[in-house]
Amino acid sequence: MSPRKVALVLTQIRGLPTTKALQLLAHMPQAAAVPTRRLVVSAVANAAHNHGLETSVLVIKRVFVTQGRTLKRMQPRAQGRAFRIRKRTAHITISLSDQGVVPPKKK
Repeated sequence: MSPRKVALVLTQIRGLPTTKALQLLAHMPQAAAVPTRRLVVSAVANAAHNHGLETSVLVIKRVFVTQGRTLKRMQPRAQGRAFRIRKRTAHITISLSDQGVVPPKKK
């Protein structure tokens, strides 16, 4: 998916609580909303499992997209010509914050 299309979706969820962002992504018509939603779910699960954070207080602190590798393909055209197709890819980075909430200590 091209980074430009993904960036349109990411601007909508930047700064939102993760629960609200997931609800918004579930109802967005853009195709980029599906992989973005999967990324947010994975980030929330990682924060809960690896750092012991409460999932209900997590907020999307930073989210951005960078351009990945471009796959080049050829499509035959009239009179023996060829048309180059560029399949663009994107790298999405997300940072979550708990807004200063201290995780509970394990016994």
